[in-house]
Amino acid sequence: MCKLSDKILSIEESATLAMARKSREMRESGKEIINLSLGEPDFNTPSFIKEAAKKAIDENYSKYTPVAGYKELLETISHKFRRDNNIIYDPNQIVCSTGAKQSIAQLMMVLINKDDEVILPAPYWVSYKQMIKLADGKPIVINTNLDNDFKITPTQLSNSITSKTKAFLFSSPCNPSGSVYSKYELEEIANVLKKHKNITIISDEIYEHINFHNKHFSIGALESLKDQVVTVNGLSKGFAMTGWRLGYIGAPQKIANACIKMQGQITSATCSITQRAAITALKHDPIYPRKMCKSFKMRRNLIVNELSKIKKIKINKPDGAFYVFPDVSNFFGSHYKNSKIKNSEDLSMFLLTNSGVATVSGNAFGNGNCIRISYAASESEIIEACKLIKNSLESLA
Repeated sequence: MCKLSDKILSIEESATLAMARKSREMRESGKEIINLSLGEPDFNTPSFIKEAAKKAIDENYSKYTPVAGYKELLETISHKFRRDNNIIYDPNQIVCSTGAKQSIAQLMMVLINKDDEVILPAPYWVSYKQMIKLADGKPIVINTNLDNDFKITPTQLSNSITSKTKAFLFSSPCNPSGSVYSKYELEEIANVLKKHKNITIISDEIYEHINFHNKHFSIGALESLKDQVVTVNGLSKGFAMTGWRLGYIGAPQKIANACIKMQGQITSATCSITQRAAITALKHDPIYPRKMCKSFKMRRNLIVNELSKIKKIKINKPDGAFYVFPDVSNFFGSHYKNSKIKNSEDLSMFLLTNSGVATVSGNAFGNGNCIRISYAASESEIIEACKLIKNSLESLA
């Protein structure tokens, strides 16, 4: 009988995908489910991007491309970094992959040796910790809390650095908390990290365009961190292109070359048609992302208002992305029929089975007191879901 590797057995299934699968199975069995578990915009890809893809098919862009991507795409991304982020990455410092997820996984593989440490503020995106483990690294999880909007402090960061620290990995806007680091806060973090030139900073900015507070600021724009920052981005969230699968990095040349080498042995280049569509998307004035952002801000206000009506829930008002991450720990120890709610996994499953609302346990994101709720849904679905959640939680004894 086949025996699987210790490495694959050591990692967990993606909690967001697992909840999506359970929701789908329940729907297929006839149960009505409002799925607020997935991080996917409920918008269609803009028509001008779809037309660019059709044109690329008609023009026979169907051959293998360079591993890092078409030259024109790399030049377009280089211009985008200058225009939107005030970061200078030359085209040969950019690598396109099959989604930002692959980009980050490859960074772990090319940077991390056995037992190297990666500092990871919690809450974090579900796959970060598993990617570090797959690279034989050691995640150093730094807990944050709702009172400081789930942001790591310079003191926490400084106290976490050891001789084994290889990287600092974070996202802004953050999945799952929606937290957005201000320019001042990133400067404070930079004051710590600039003293440690051996530490690579990996900044996941996939939610860049969904920022309700200020113009997005990239830590890579700080001169003091030049040659330390890898900026990760993609098209999934800002352009509603989750299924198109294109992520990219801007990185110091040595790291970019290593990622090309790694990718060349795994997937080679991402889809040629997606690349052509991406050129059009990134050259275009980001009017569409701004419209999406405006809609998500209205929904953010709606869901925060509705969930605030539930006694014992603690919630803040996130500045970006399309999630809320309420603290539900006041419900731990409650009973429903013959079952006891011991943790956020139990609560999330209770909401799915009892109210028909799919959420994700905070355990998967490094904070077991919370659950992640996506508001990438219609206003009517959000209102109904919050009503169902309220009724279910108030039924607990």
